Amino acid sequence: MRAVGLKVLKNKLSEYVRLAAGGETVLVTDRDRVVAELVPPRTGRSPLLADALLAEAVREGWVTPPTLIGTELPPRKPVIKFRDLMAEFRRDREDR
Repeated sequence: MRAVGLKVLKNKLSEYVRLAAGGETVLVTDRDRVVAELVPPRTGRSPLLADALLAEAVREGWVTPPTLIGTELPPRKPVIKFRDLMAEFRRDREDR
C-alpha cells in the first residue's frame, strides 16, 4: 500500500493508476489526511466501461434487466391494422 499527496498524484497520475491496475492500493492524501483510495478493479468486473455503466444503471434502478431470456423476440401485436391506418392518413390529409 502506498500513499501519495494530491499535488504529486496530479503530476504522476498515470503512474499511480498503473500501480492500482497492477493490484496495489494507493491512498490519496490532502494535508496528511486520507481523502480517497485508488484500488484495483474488483474480481469479475468486465474490462469494458459500457458493461460497468450498464451494471451501475441496473443497481440504481434506471434500467430493468430483461425478464425474458432467449434469442427470439416476443410476438408483436399490431395496435391498428395497416389499411385502417392508411385510411386515417387519407382522412387527415383531405383538407390539404
